[in-house]
Amino acid sequence: MLYRIEVNGAIAMEKQNETPEESPAQAAAHVASAHQILKGLQEKMGEHPEIGAAITKLEMALNILAVQTGGML
Repeated sequence: MLYRIEVNGAIAMEKQNETPEESPAQAAAHVASAHQILKGLQEKMGEHPEIGAAITKLEMALNILAVQTGGML
């Protein structure tokens, strides 16, 4: 599956990995990427409570992954 992401005028085409088993490091990379995309949208659109909540949830997920893997991300 191919999808397009636009942040701050930059467009990135990414191919989604369709394997069901991914390592915690890959999961952390996806969470970090989503975090960056949402931060860019927040800067572009201004403060929005739903974007802020999504960013917070991604930060918590990244912290949980770090704890589960002993910081080996």
